[in-house]
Amino acid sequence: MAEEKAAQAESSPASAAATGGKPIWLIALVVINMLVVAGVGFMLYKGKQKEAHEPSIDHVIKGESETHEKEGHQEKAFVGKVVPLETFIVNLANSKGRKVAKVNMEIELKDGDGGNVADEIDKRKAQIRDIIIILLSSKTYEEVSSREGKDHLRNEIKDTINSFLTKGKITNVFFTEFIYN
Repeated sequence: MAEEKAAQAESSPASAAATGGKPIWLIALVVINMLVVAGVGFMLYKGKQKEAHEPSIDHVIKGESETHEKEGHQEKAFVGKVVPLETFIVNLANSKGRKVAKVNMEIELKDGDGGNVADEIDKRKAQIRDIIIILLSSKTYEEVSSREGKDHLRNEIKDTINSFLTKGKITNVFFTEFIYN
């Protein structure tokens, strides 16, 4: 019996320490939880503060309308008459028929002194198509696959067609479809 009482005596301090340990863990968890809640609250506070300093969409719209009024409602450059051309399907250079480009384009016209360039374009449509086919088929896949290549091709088409037009000029070439494989 003495041994049992000694064993109980030894287990009593251990159980007391274990129960005494629980409040320490509980207090630590409560403190950590409070710190996390305080951190989240701080982040929300800072977020609200930042939103107050950033312009809202209403401020941006108001600023744009004021700028528009200050400019005196000046008209932007109007796109001239646009003439669509038929689809071009050509083999690209150095591809031995394996690389094909399909291109739809429209050309923007600017009339000269009283002349009607649209009629001239209509009469020379075969010549214009021939020039564009030759230009397209002389390009390699690497030349037309980049943005710079397409811009260069656009300017080359415009300059070549403008070189023989007499009643006006082409101001821009728009690629409405550009597919290659």
